[in-house]
Amino acid sequence: MTAQIYESDTIAAISTAVSESGIGIIRVSGPGAIPAADQIFRTKSGRAVLKEAPTHTIHYGFIEQDGHRIDEVLLSVLRAPRSFTREDTVEINCHGGIYAMHRVLEAVLAQGVRAAEPGEFTRRAFLNGRIDLSEAEAVMDVIRASSEKALSCSMDLLTGRLRRLIEGMRGEILHQAAYIEAALDDPEHYDLDGFEDQLRPMLADWESRMDRLIRTADHGRQIREGIQTVILGRPNAGKSSLMNQLLGEERAIVTEVEGTTRDTISETIHLGEVSLKIIDTAGIRTATDPVEQIGVERALQAAGSADLILYVVDSSAPLDENDSQILSSILEIGCPYLILLNKSDLEAVTGEGQIEELVRKAGRQADGDAGGCVSEIDGLSVMSAPEDVTKDNAATTLDTNIQRMNGSVCRGKPCVVAVSALDGNGMDELTRRLEEMFAQGQISYNDEVMITHERQKLCLVRAREALGRVQESLDNGMPEDFLTIDMSDCCRELGLITGETADEDLIREIFESFCMGK
Repeated sequence: MTAQIYESDTIAAISTAVSESGIGIIRVSGPGAIPAADQIFRTKSGRAVLKEAPTHTIHYGFIEQDGHRIDEVLLSVLRAPRSFTREDTVEINCHGGIYAMHRVLEAVLAQGVRAAEPGEFTRRAFLNGRIDLSEAEAVMDVIRASSEKALSCSMDLLTGRLRRLIEGMRGEILHQAAYIEAALDDPEHYDLDGFEDQLRPMLADWESRMDRLIRTADHGRQIREGIQTVILGRPNAGKSSLMNQLLGEERAIVTEVEGTTRDTISETIHLGEVSLKIIDTAGIRTATDPVEQIGVERALQAAGSADLILYVVDSSAPLDENDSQILSSILEIGCPYLILLNKSDLEAVTGEGQIEELVRKAGRQADGDAGGCVSEIDGLSVMSAPEDVTKDNAATTLDTNIQRMNGSVCRGKPCVVAVSALDGNGMDELTRRLEEMFAQGQISYNDEVMITHERQKLCLVRAREALGRVQESLDNGMPEDFLTIDMSDCCRELGLITGETADEDLIREIFESFCMGK
């Protein structure tokens, strides 16, 4: 997108949290930013000094209005285009009292400055060519980052690594599409003989690069939002106690009465390198009470969209049909899971041996329902695909199933951790296992760019589908102008990621989610 000045008006907002703090910052951006500030800022000697102030300078003084001194401040002057918005910008560092910040902002707005909309500073940075759309989205990701990995991933995008990848692919595809168009318009000077043979390896390379990015999307989302983690188990297995132990506070109600938890409770916690968006659910059992039935249904619904399930088993009681039902549901859902043998502070009735047998039985039951076959691999039942799997690819299918269940496999056995939600024993081991599982996400996040937004993923998927149509046209011997149609569709979708082809509605939708003052 070519650089342009987005608006002619000047905007202002409080850019720090509106709460009591040591420092508060009021940001002003636009052609009238410096003149407006010059009307209300005075040095200790009473002089107005901002009109001739060089860029990137800081000035000590006071904000005054109608002869009244409002606050003692440090004021920064950033002249266009060397600012975040590429406009003249003033940042007033005042005391962080809520009333003080609002009074300084009121003094600025009284000079004909407009209150900024949410995300408007970043939107101007985007529209003025300072950042692309993926970098703009990364701005809020940095603000909302809740772990070291989330911050690192967001900074990766903010520095333009995704933009460079997308622009590189898009430029290559546009170049080849332009060549085809030129050859169709001027066949005397541009030859398409043998072009198909040159295009096929290029298509394979573009498809491979897009596939690699698409595969990072779910992992990137987990890093950004936290791993969607659902706690399942029978009533009174200790699910709510576990959640309270993980949170370090009494968030969920715990009683001796079975079925106390009737609805889902959600909180975000941080364990080592891992952030979990953890959901406590109602105990799962055959219920006659209609309210409890609704709680059980909601528990299973939450599990159906989970990235990870923590299945809590009461080790002080024998397993029953409810446990079998729960584990069968987990295997049917197919997401990674950990089995927690809770109440390790009490005498054990259920141990790892019984858990392994339960897994085998549940695996055989799931296999019978799906019409596949069960293979024993190091004592773990793994379901292969039904009869359409040929002998040649059977081994590959089994490997794929093992990888799909990676989180639930510990050296060929169900992954079981003994814990006590009462006294906290086993929590360090649980944290270690969770970090281990997260690291097994089939992605190296040391040097790989990740897709972190569903919008970006959908654009890539549609771009990849367009390349697939190009391949089909080649295979079917279609005329060359058919190729350019789908190549153009691909470029348009890639351009939506960076904002090259974004319309005003999309831009507005993205920036509406931003916080005020950013």
